[in-house]
Amino acid sequence: MAVALAWGCAAAGNARPSDVTPGGFEWAAERAAAEFGVPKEVLLGVSHESSWWEGNHGRPSTKGGYGPMHLTDTTSGKTYAHRPGEGPVDATGTDDPSEHTLRAAAAMIGLAPGTLKTDERQNLRGGAALLASYQRQITRGISPDPGAWYGAVARYSQAADTATAGRFADGVFTAIRAGRERVREDGQTVSLSKRPDVRPSTSQLASLGLRALPATPVPECPAELNCRFVPAAASNYQVATRNSDGIDVDFIVIHDIEGPYDAGISWFQDPASGVSAHYVLKADGSGATQMVATKDIAFHAGNYWVNLHGVGIELEGYAAQGPTWFTPAQYKATAALVGYLARRFDVPLDRKHIIGHDNVLPPRPARAPDAHWDPGPYWDWERFMALLDADAPRKHGAEGGAGRESIGIGQAVMIAPDYGKNPQTVSVCDPKCRTQKQPSNFLYVRTAPGDNAPLVSDRALHPDGTAGTDRIDDWGATAMWGQEFVVADVRGDWTAIWFGGQKGWIHNPAGIHTRPAPNARIVRPASGAESVSVYTTAYPRAAEYPRGVTASEQTRFDMYAFPQGQAYVAARTPVDADDFFPATPTRPEVVVTGAQKYEVIQYSRRLATVNHAQTRH
Repeated sequence: MAVALAWGCAAAGNARPSDVTPGGFEWAAERAAAEFGVPKEVLLGVSHESSWWEGNHGRPSTKGGYGPMHLTDTTSGKTYAHRPGEGPVDATGTDDPSEHTLRAAAAMIGLAPGTLKTDERQNLRGGAALLASYQRQITRGISPDPGAWYGAVARYSQAADTATAGRFADGVFTAIRAGRERVREDGQTVSLSKRPDVRPSTSQLASLGLRALPATPVPECPAELNCRFVPAAASNYQVATRNSDGIDVDFIVIHDIEGPYDAGISWFQDPASGVSAHYVLKADGSGATQMVATKDIAFHAGNYWVNLHGVGIELEGYAAQGPTWFTPAQYKATAALVGYLARRFDVPLDRKHIIGHDNVLPPRPARAPDAHWDPGPYWDWERFMALLDADAPRKHGAEGGAGRESIGIGQAVMIAPDYGKNPQTVSVCDPKCRTQKQPSNFLYVRTAPGDNAPLVSDRALHPDGTAGTDRIDDWGATAMWGQEFVVADVRGDWTAIWFGGQKGWIHNPAGIHTRPAPNARIVRPASGAESVSVYTTAYPRAAEYPRGVTASEQTRFDMYAFPQGQAYVAARTPVDADDFFPATPTRPEVVVTGAQKYEVIQYSRRLATVNHAQTRH
């Protein structure tokens, strides 16, 4: 899709230090604000809270919002499919005006709705017109005082309840009072000068006629998240006593629903689905539903041992079909929940513990081709981990990389492409195949240092050893942001890493796509061992199970290699081999802990486990 921009040479990536450079984003925002009588601070604050000042090339968000003002239009002629086994979901939207603010804004400025989807300047004008119309409805006038626009900003959120509308407005006015600065994907620097003197008229919220949320059972959520508890079907999870019975929570697993919020909740309430997640989050960040208590085991990752130690979070949205970017509100709500859970369960804030469903392998090789790959290439891990204040990520928009001088063979590096400057091409088949190219969170891994070299082959996906492809579900040749690997070689602009049992090459000129990982725990085969067996679970040996319970099978992935000479990055400590059996009418719950320990390693795009006794550090 061609996107009409008025940014002049800024669209080619030239940074604009001045906030009013003619033709630039701030210039357009200032003109739109002045045209409709909106304080510039308010318009920029709303845009920052809605899209982080990005237009996203005319693509809709997971909430159906377009452009820097996130004007919504959920009308679509397309029906998107659930993941395998979940059935179709109609994503054509409703007649609710909150889902069609783009059409209302377009009518106000006399343009076709499609223009506001792709032309950022007109999108800013439409958003300003909409804000001004709300201000007149609430105060019957236009004020130059930014604080007098609190009600209009809350109304702009399109929230149906006071808590969500107030949360959005509070976020906007926090940005106004504290100031913000960010480098857009096109290289423009956008600034919102701090205005600590602004006093928002929060009393206006009561005049909007929004409903107050009813009292509900208290869910396990941070205070800033609008949470409720709706139980999943009893057969879709196991009752347990995690974190008090020796079973620790070690992973927080992020998924996406591949459909609307309510459809995900209904699916987990359906006993026939056999699946659940602990939480489901709305695309606009306005609500979260807890469906399984964190002490219990939800069935979400397709690997029981990961479920045993994981908390699953499903996001309203799509990994590749249709809408392909997640809203700032959804990132912030997800970060609030993940941060709360990480503090509660002492889960490290790194990408060996904060993972996607696409980092989990099934427990048996035969199921690998059906492994899920959500939240997919368009979840901005760098931005998300920065919101968590994780140690590894740099602030979003900062420049630089590891630097060639920092890349040494045998050292660990973190995969760290700048999301906005890392467009990757993938093929999507649903069932007709198409290619799409946009900012992504991964790098392709090749068999040799060259753009024309084949992609590496993942033997679980390609048993015959044929090369990987750029199909989005052919995940075996992609390394994702935040993952850590050991450098195997360096040639020119290419860096080799030990990846999935082989030497894989990533394009990494001047180390721009990696950063050093000096604190990484590197494991290698023990001295004298030819290789180490690779698994995806960590169960005890059969003889360690008590009578009356059936031992779980620790299945070796024979197609995967970890031979002498290779090295991989492991989680901060080995984990116990363990298993769990829920209580029955004739016996209490059973926790089985074996004598062995396992290392959880970043083996490829997916995590794997290896016996600690077979490795050295």
